[in-house]
Amino acid sequence: MIIIKPHHLVDIITDFGAGITDPEPHPYGHAVHSVTREILANPDVELGMEWGADDICRPCRHNLEGLCDDVIDTSYRPAAPKSKREWNLLLDRRWSERLGLRPDERLTAREFCARLRDRAGDVSDIYRELPGDRIATRQANLELGVRKLLEKPAKA
Repeated sequence: MIIIKPHHLVDIITDFGAGITDPEPHPYGHAVHSVTREILANPDVELGMEWGADDICRPCRHNLEGLCDDVIDTSYRPAAPKSKREWNLLLDRRWSERLGLRPDERLTAREFCARLRDRAGDVSDIYRELPGDRIATRQANLELGVRKLLEKPAKA
């Protein structure tokens, strides 16, 4: 099972819609690359929803005893919290409310995508701190990523 924050999974699906299927390891040492590969290889992998440090965060150099000490670029999102931990929690709460997710809930990536397809709707209120053009691109890539992942055949 993969332990994952809702917004991390949304980001993976959005990147998939943008054509990113094999991301490179990041200098911070987090595990986006390996978790992405695992989810895209098997959309029926079981996921455990988490609002704290997840399997992506665990190896990151900014993960200090389960808390992220990184900051975010607020130059294009001045209303967003400067703390990445606060920003991530804000997004996870918004996505959880929209999708009806509970901490520790278990579902597959395919089931998560079905919820996104059925409940995501207009994401501008989830990402309201971002400029409109970034939200529009994110929306289009998320919708495409959801369709592509739901169309993937089940792993034999």
